[in-house]
Amino acid sequence: MNRQKSFENNNQTLFLVPTPIGNLSEMTPRAIEVLNSVDIIACEDTRNSGQLLKYFNIKKKLIAYENFNEVNSCKGIIKLLEEGNNVALISDAGYPLINDPGQRVVSEAVDKGFNVVSISGCNAMLNGLVASGLIVQPFIFIGFLPSGNTDCLKKLEEYKKYPMTMVFYEAPHRIKRMMENCLQVLGDRKCCIARELTKLHEEYIRGTISEVIEVLDDIKGEMVVIVEGNNEIDTVSDDDIITKVNELVSINVSKKDAIKRVAKELNINKNYVYDLVNKVSNND
Repeated sequence: MNRQKSFENNNQTLFLVPTPIGNLSEMTPRAIEVLNSVDIIACEDTRNSGQLLKYFNIKKKLIAYENFNEVNSCKGIIKLLEEGNNVALISDAGYPLINDPGQRVVSEAVDKGFNVVSISGCNAMLNGLVASGLIVQPFIFIGFLPSGNTDCLKKLEEYKKYPMTMVFYEAPHRIKRMMENCLQVLGDRKCCIARELTKLHEEYIRGTISEVIEVLDDIKGEMVVIVEGNNEIDTVSDDDIITKVNELVSINVSKKDAIKRVAKELNINKNYVYDLVNKVSNND
């Protein structure tokens, strides 16, 4: 067990500090205070973050936390914490770890007993979700789908039956194909595309997937895509369950394993399938 009382110990701290996703006035006073207080700031791109710090007159040493070389970057930050430094981790825009680097160093810092403290702030996913007009809770954040078309379709199949609202990120050059894949796999559900959030050209495009696809040829900016979950209730009869179990048994799957597999496939309580199969067997 790890019990962290963030401000009641003398341990070094890794701060997770969100940065504005567009409008710089959304940088919080506490975020500025923390960045001014730490010894070192780790970021995705020192050039981008350098401009942000200059804007807020924050003069701290910047180091790169590289997503493509996260193992070495993580070792460097842990070493800084071990040497007595407090470190802030920031993203180019939005919240660290939410489709941005940081997972490894947070896990390592927790394992080694350092404080890990998150600061409230900007997050494009939540901005888009709460203003989408779709059901907000429950939701699942998926982020970017695989870039390859086949892998994208496979991944969508995994989420096809999820009842909760789904939230994705997507780039402008891939958005139309991504939504066409959603239409193919998920069907023509309600959706919302939120783009250029907090900026001058902020836009929410709401409608069915097929309606939204019609206006995607020329839109720009990073996008949050919100798609409603599966609201169809699958009904499976007892006869269907028995048939599936018997089909597996007929190909030399044991009755026990057949019951497990059918219960998992149909998302049905295993004991219900077991009792049903035994009841039919006893009546034969």
